[in-house]
Amino acid sequence: MPELPEVEVTRLGFAKRIEGARIEAVRLGKPLRWALAVDPAALVGRTVHAVRRRGKYLLVDMDVGLLLMHLGMSGSLRFDTLLPEPGVHDHFDLVTSLGTLRLNDPRRFGAVVYAEDEAAPLAIKLLGGLGMEPLEASFDADRFHAGLRRRKAPIKQVLLAGDLVVGVGNIYASEALFQAGIRPSLSASRISRPRALRLHAAVREILARAVERGGSTLRDFSNVDGQSGYFQLEATVYGRAGEPCRVCATPVRQVRQGQRSTYFCPKCQKY
Repeated sequence: MPELPEVEVTRLGFAKRIEGARIEAVRLGKPLRWALAVDPAALVGRTVHAVRRRGKYLLVDMDVGLLLMHLGMSGSLRFDTLLPEPGVHDHFDLVTSLGTLRLNDPRRFGAVVYAEDEAAPLAIKLLGGLGMEPLEASFDADRFHAGLRRRKAPIKQVLLAGDLVVGVGNIYASEALFQAGIRPSLSASRISRPRALRLHAAVREILARAVERGGSTLRDFSNVDGQSGYFQLEATVYGRAGEPCRVCATPVRQVRQGQRSTYFCPKCQKY
């Protein structure tokens, strides 16, 4: 599933290129997870002002209203002035004066939804429960620690939940916990302030580095130009079960947490 770094890489790939574009047509393919919630013809003639990100949602701001886009489990976006005819997995085309933005999603868990503004009930439903943005100044370390103290669940599960901090997906949670020296099964409420500060810094650093590397391509993620990400190639523990830890040479362990694979070093992450 594309996580925050992949979504941010996607945004950076077309945000400036589509800015100021006039919408000329909208094409819908097979139904996605949620309906568009507006007549596609009503979008024609509107102008794209900017593309923002909130968690794993892309927000396409127009002169009237906005589109909330989610890549789901297997979605990807392309933006170009010349794209081939839509294929069976191409479910949404936003045709503009500067190029076409196309959502390709084989599993159709992605979505494109219209809202009048971020105060609209539908936008609040999708965005209202999201936690702090880890790559922004608003990701406050003290608030992060206070949030951890209120949660008894394992720290890995708390990071994945998204209501305290958004976008720390499975690969990035494992990597951040390794960098902070924290065992994934430790109750979040037991993490001291100094260790919470280390984890706060690790989350920010891991996600920023992942964006620089173009995200992670574990199966089918690619950016708007069709290029794969490379962060997974430098992972310290994720996907390396049985291989020696890059720090201490102890074999990396793999366990299941909430039906997801977790990777950690039993020596570097004792507590």
